[in-house]
Amino acid sequence: MGWGRLGWVGVVVGAALAWNLVSSCGGSSSPAPQSLDNPDGGGVGGPSDGGQPDGGSDGGRPDGGLPDGGVPDGGTDGGISFPPLDGWQFYGPAQGVPSAVFGVTADQGGNIWVAGGEEGLFLLQPGTSTFRRFTMADGLHPYGYLPDGGVPSGQNYLKVLSVAGGPPGTVFVGYAGKPPAAGQVDCDGNWDGPNPDPNIFKSGDADKVALQGNGISVVHYDIFSGPNVVPAEPRGREKLCHILRIAYSPSNHSIWFGGNHGFAWGDANYAGDPTCNGQRSCSGLIEHAHPAFNCWSDESRSHVYYCTDAYYGMSVLPNGDVWAGGANRSTLFRYATYGGDFFRAQAETEAPEGDTRDRFDIWPDLVSEPNYPTPSERVDDNVSDMAAMPDGSVWISSFNRGLANYRPGELLEYRVDRVVDPSGNASALERDPSDGSLWIGYRWGGFARLNGNSYQAYDYRVLGPDLMVSHISDISSDTSQGHRRILVGFSGTANTPGAIGVYDGN
Repeated sequence: MGWGRLGWVGVVVGAALAWNLVSSCGGSSSPAPQSLDNPDGGGVGGPSDGGQPDGGSDGGRPDGGLPDGGVPDGGTDGGISFPPLDGWQFYGPAQGVPSAVFGVTADQGGNIWVAGGEEGLFLLQPGTSTFRRFTMADGLHPYGYLPDGGVPSGQNYLKVLSVAGGPPGTVFVGYAGKPPAAGQVDCDGNWDGPNPDPNIFKSGDADKVALQGNGISVVHYDIFSGPNVVPAEPRGREKLCHILRIAYSPSNHSIWFGGNHGFAWGDANYAGDPTCNGQRSCSGLIEHAHPAFNCWSDESRSHVYYCTDAYYGMSVLPNGDVWAGGANRSTLFRYATYGGDFFRAQAETEAPEGDTRDRFDIWPDLVSEPNYPTPSERVDDNVSDMAAMPDGSVWISSFNRGLANYRPGELLEYRVDRVVDPSGNASALERDPSDGSLWIGYRWGGFARLNGNSYQAYDYRVLGPDLMVSHISDISSDTSQGHRRILVGFSGTANTPGAIGVYDGN
């Protein structure tokens, strides 16, 4: 997914998948501000809501990703038939790969990490052939802290959705928020709901996990703003819980968390502070920003909401700026360009209506800003991943609209490749650091490599029938061992386990 790397995620394209593509942002009971003149997410020293809470809606809970569509290595592993492919090594259940693969990455020490959903976090160390598994019993912390540093009561929920490799032996891990019980509000709205439940609104977020001895050490990123941090929301704010995609930026030691509703910045060197209570001086993060816009909740134009959701597209540029793409809009967040000034970058991403210099509608709605689109007038982008390119452009994949090559303010190309997937819709991207080619993971049946006019398909003729039922959940790259590797995650289905492919060929 670009210069850094991330994970991916969920759409219902049949009974096998867990949630619907976002088709409306009107799920929140709280209307959005009627103007974007004062973008939300600011705090002391930054812009504010103009007196109103954020009120945006995610349009649903993710399951962390589409099932994947793997690449075999020859032989049979746990019921999967792997055909032989030059340059590829494949791992399946016999090597400890989880039954569902939501993301795959490598840290700068060459360790391969896998997001295994409810099964936890998995690790393959150099020189070994079997993945290790980590859960809450080992220290994973998929929930935040109460003001006194304690943890919410009740049964905690573990679902690892995303991973991004960091320094040697370190990985950043994103979680899903806890599903609500019947009658409860989801984690992104629970804090503002009628009966806030800390076991729900404190769930999810992210960890920094580092190898330590025979185990791991864990630092939790509690992604919220505490009391009196956001002037318009003095009680505090809890919006981001499902962390769908993570990107690591080594040039400025930053972590970017793409989530439901928006995205947040984290300090990669953060050491943790359970009693911080969401204060900027000790939280190790700033939350949140989004290229949101006002939209009508229904065709009768009865309510106005913020349209913002599902930031699966996160790709870091070499200078530390980051592309962020969601269900509705995308942005180039110029964090590094402005010397690490989050709020200056946010002010451009969340500029007043009609000013769309850094709020990009890749597949345009039927009406343009400052008009508010109704659901039938929206053409939601449903971004699944992004890959920043050396020429200043970015490749953008969509769960239901194919691919686009885009430069700020300039569409370069729409592309729908139907060789691998008849729909042409994509779920994962990665720029190959060896030659700048583009790896494309599809929702159905495999992946491909695009290099100029050359298109190499890994479809059913290459992968065989067993892996064709899966989806490509993630593609990432690794240059830690002095040569590059491409890592491909195959999510698995209810009847077919997940797999990992590792390519070190040319």
